[in-house]
Amino acid sequence: MKNLIEISRIVTKRKVKKIEIFDELSLRHKNSKFNEFYEALRDNKYKNDREAANALYNCSPTAAKYRQLKSRFRKRLLNTLFFLDINAPSVPNYEKGYYHCNREWAVIKILLSQNANNAAAYLASQLLTVSLKFRFADLIVNCARILRDHAAEEANERDYEIYDNHIKHFSQVLEAEIRSEEFLQRVVMNCEKPVTKSHNLREKIDSYCEALVSLSEQFDSPVVFFNMYFVWIYRYEMLQDFEAMLEVCEQGDLYIANNTLFEQEDKKVFFQIKKMSAYLHLQNYRDGRANAEKSLKTFTEGSDYWFQFMEYYFLLAMHTENYIHAVAIFSTVNEHPKFKKLDPISKEKWYVFEAYLHFLVESDGKQNRVLQMKASSDFKVNRFLMETFANTKDEVIFTILLSILQILFLLERRNLSGLSEKVERLKKLSTRLVRKEEYYRPVQFIRLLHQLHKVDFQSEDMANLNKYLNALAEHPFFYQGKVSDLEVIPYEKLWRRILAYFN
Repeated sequence: MKNLIEISRIVTKRKVKKIEIFDELSLRHKNSKFNEFYEALRDNKYKNDREAANALYNCSPTAAKYRQLKSRFRKRLLNTLFFLDINAPSVPNYEKGYYHCNREWAVIKILLSQNANNAAAYLASQLLTVSLKFRFADLIVNCARILRDHAAEEANERDYEIYDNHIKHFSQVLEAEIRSEEFLQRVVMNCEKPVTKSHNLREKIDSYCEALVSLSEQFDSPVVFFNMYFVWIYRYEMLQDFEAMLEVCEQGDLYIANNTLFEQEDKKVFFQIKKMSAYLHLQNYRDGRANAEKSLKTFTEGSDYWFQFMEYYFLLAMHTENYIHAVAIFSTVNEHPKFKKLDPISKEKWYVFEAYLHFLVESDGKQNRVLQMKASSDFKVNRFLMETFANTKDEVIFTILLSILQILFLLERRNLSGLSEKVERLKKLSTRLVRKEEYYRPVQFIRLLHQLHKVDFQSEDMANLNKYLNALAEHPFFYQGKVSDLEVIPYEKLWRRILAYFN
């Protein structure tokens, strides 16, 4: 009761008239600008302040009414963070515990700032118990400091020593976790660099890996263990050693299975997506499909993670020529209610996937009646062939992939009249690319197309092919989720398809 009285005095003195949050009741008011703004942001309708201000008030983003709305909206949104519903059965206990513990920690800090020390110590004692269970090292140290101080004031030597021991032990654990985070961050910063070409970078990453193994042997911390697995996975991915990468992913899965208390969805998803990436690069459709069918049972369907996983699953089917299954994967994604709420780049990516599927149905469906039955009436090829694509610099790969697809459609329809224009446009695009190293493989493929164009599409007269084919072979397909590296069908297979039209 003493603690409740202490808290009540603070609330009575400092309470606000109304707590503004986004809950089910407030979101029913459809005429509210707050709700209109909220729903638009949720559905990715605005890219910037200019679009939002124009849609909401038909004004500039510097207008007072828009800035006032945005400021109040931000406060309401932040208030709502303290009342999230994370008690769904699908949410792992570790994530529930982390959310509740950090919310309690915020309350404790507020109580301390208002000199409600007894109430703060009482809550810290409860929070410490939960934090010890989940090994939240930072919260354990923070709570133990408060409780050690409280024990000193109470002249309770027994409790003082208990909290002092917690501080000394978990300070070391926390330091190890911070070090492990540093190693992971340093690897992530360099994960897109060609480690095989930099002996110095490879040595550094090897040293991080060994240091993390040492930390994991000294400290039984889930943070250290997960960071260790992540760094080793990135190491093998950078070396393009996908068999070894799979083994580490399996070890990570086993750690979660043996330590269910520390299960976290983002960690599970990381291992599963990296597995699918390994199967994709190994062209291992059988094991990749088995892994996908198992993993998808544990995913939250329609989540960002789910869409990301399905992308790798789709690419695996495409790259291994399991086109019927690729159509099924695409349909599952496209028909999901949350597909329309994807960000613009993700939507564009799946549009490109759909376009390639339609080509495969048209080209391969003649010999495959099952594939032919998958034809979509929504995709208009004639309209597609008339399109000119103008993506931003960061999305230029979409222009390249779709322009190549136009060439494939023209070849499939024996319409050679438009080929020259398409190839020339691609050639000009490739010469304008500032970061040619980033688009190395598509540039080599465009050069192959240009060689074909130079001999008026008479494949038997082509020369200098080996130069560009060898360039593709020396830089095999390597995709880590970066849009510029996307290949719906590997360029080597696309080239064989193109040559087949002239044989």
